[in-house]
Amino acid sequence: MAESNASGTLNLGFLTVLQETSGQLGGYLVTNVWGRPLEFRLSTAVQPNRVQQILYGRTMEQYICADLIGKTLFEKTGTAAQLIITDREAALDLRLHLPAPVIWHVAGNDAGAAALQKLGGEVRPAHQGRGALLCHPRFLADVPAVRSLLDRIDDSLDLSEPFVRIREAIGEARKLGVTGKN
Repeated sequence: MAESNASGTLNLGFLTVLQETSGQLGGYLVTNVWGRPLEFRLSTAVQPNRVQQILYGRTMEQYICADLIGKTLFEKTGTAAQLIITDREAALDLRLHLPAPVIWHVAGNDAGAAALQKLGGEVRPAHQGRGALLCHPRFLADVPAVRSLLDRIDDSLDLSEPFVRIREAIGEARKLGVTGKN
């Protein structure tokens, strides 16, 4: 279960991973409940070689998104987040490494989302143009805690909007030559 930090504030972490020509690149933005930025981190590009692709098989994407990129960004961030929101299903496995709940913000229809909804991982269904929110299938007990945390978030905050900012920041960082290859 998530706990708020000592001052009782609630911070949200937004994690996305983009596929670039140089590999997969992650961005992690921590905001307050109104969506104001508190901290931003950017990973270097991760490009698995052929041997790694063979050895990891179908688990490669989860390993890159959650273990390599997500966990590293979370650990290097100085501002604690009590709830992590990702727009990548593969990043849900970050929950395996964190005490804080990780939820997937689903954009549109997704077969993986439908399967997870049937398991009881739905925190909030899609409504009014906003995507569904789903918990990791191994952490279905997070659902009530996440709902409680979401009740503390300003209703005007669109949980998909910070991902737009992260992508734009990654684009700007790319122009400045900040992104690179591991």
